[in-house]
Amino acid sequence: MVDLSTQYMGFHLKNPLIVASSGLTKSIAKIQEFEEKGAAAVVLKSIFEEQIMMDVNNTLSFPDSYNVRPEAFDYVSELMTGNVVSEYIGLIREAKRAVSIPVFASINCVSLDEWVSIVKDIEKAGADALELNVFIMPNKLDISSEDHEKMYFDIIDKVTASISIPVALKLGYYFSSLVHTIQRFSWTKIKGLVLFNRFFTPDINLETLKLQVANLFSTPAEQYIPLRWIATLSDVVRCDLSASTGIHDGEAVIKQLLAGAKTTQLCSTIYLNGSDQIAKIREELIHWMEKKHYSRIDDFRGLLSVKHTENPVLYQRVQYMKHLSGTE
Repeated sequence: MVDLSTQYMGFHLKNPLIVASSGLTKSIAKIQEFEEKGAAAVVLKSIFEEQIMMDVNNTLSFPDSYNVRPEAFDYVSELMTGNVVSEYIGLIREAKRAVSIPVFASINCVSLDEWVSIVKDIEKAGADALELNVFIMPNKLDISSEDHEKMYFDIIDKVTASISIPVALKLGYYFSSLVHTIQRFSWTKIKGLVLFNRFFTPDINLETLKLQVANLFSTPAEQYIPLRWIATLSDVVRCDLSASTGIHDGEAVIKQLLAGAKTTQLCSTIYLNGSDQIAKIREELIHWMEKKHYSRIDDFRGLLSVKHTENPVLYQRVQYMKHLSGTE
């Protein structure tokens, strides 16, 4: 038998398959099912700063809301934040009682307003680690790239200084110098980087002339975005890398490991194919390793990173030269 175990953020995981944060991981029954199917860890559904503030604003959206006293707004904000956090703390505790695999909490934040106190509650509730999901849309003309990046570092510094459990940073790829910035993130106190966050994509309905959601689930084609950057970064960062987005089958998992990832995160493929997909991917990984005569993942992890591949230029090229010739 091959050894599928891997090390991620200090945890010895039985395999590199983690169920990503989503609506699937807010159900204790589902979390238990994922463990039974072979998942090595789960990331609980995120608690959203935006959702908390949206609930507060909706509660205060009556005709005289503009006359609400500041202390009244603060009271409602603290009350609703407390309710949301209390529910989330309950989810963490229930999940820890229900399964033996690591349970990672997740917060989705866009500022420093709430999280210093909340992450302490998350740690006390027993979460094994925290996934810090940060994406600040770079759409403001008055914020420079340096100031934009500083917001990320400020959040990281505040959170990691407040708790002792491992923290992973899940982020997108909208940075002016992606490799340089991510390397600097890895020099902080975070223990892992999850590449990448899959963004909400708006679309326009031409019949109703209203905005709608496009591409709710990822496609296998999206795996090549984390593949390129994990292959580039795996030899230059000081923390573990986890591949996310477009990981739908065993081949995608193997490719991310070959690029240098420590773990992979599954989400859309479970929505589309059910929890049996976890066991299927695990078997595909075993079969490939046996075929290639690898006894453990570390035997081939990073074998095709930029540093180790024979043709690293293919990771670096951004324009076609000849592959489309004859198709015009």
